[in-house]
Amino acid sequence: MRLIAITGGIGSGKSVVSRLVNVMGFQVYDCDSRAKQLMTQDSMVRQQLAEAFGEETYLNDGSLNRAHLSAVAFSDPNALTRLNAIVHPATATDLIRWAEEQADAGATIAFVETALLRTAGLDRVVDDVWHVTAPEQLRIDRVMTRSGLTAAQVKERIAAQRDEDTLADGEHILVNDNITPLLPQVIKLL
Repeated sequence: MRLIAITGGIGSGKSVVSRLVNVMGFQVYDCDSRAKQLMTQDSMVRQQLAEAFGEETYLNDGSLNRAHLSAVAFSDPNALTRLNAIVHPATATDLIRWAEEQADAGATIAFVETALLRTAGLDRVVDDVWHVTAPEQLRIDRVMTRSGLTAAQVKERIAAQRDEDTLADGEHILVNDNITPLLPQVIKLL
């Protein structure tokens, strides 16, 4: 089975491309949503996060205190490194299991949506990379609209992921600038 990564910086439109290929009948593993599930449901991940970032990492109802974790992780590079060292291996293991299930079910192509392809080591797991790009101001506007973050907060997250947003050799570029149609670009790469 061919496993293709859909990657790009925050607000670039990875999710739009993921929804498009999903509508076309392909399965998509969403690293962000799966990581959030693992942080809530996996007992080992929960324990490691609580030890690293304090008991306030989880609310009284057991749900993840995203505001606390984001505030800590995006304001301190060392904290972000600790967070990634806990969450990325768990997500990679979960992705590999999921990909094996897709192959066993007869899939010939499946996708993984991830903002942190290289940081999470997923570049070593996938067969191909589709890198979604968009102008930075458009990305900022998109994220502000959907999340309520300020421009400064979005720029902080873009800066934190700058290395991930750099194109690597062999990656295919998909332009998501609200002008260039995506569907022909996707069809060309399949």
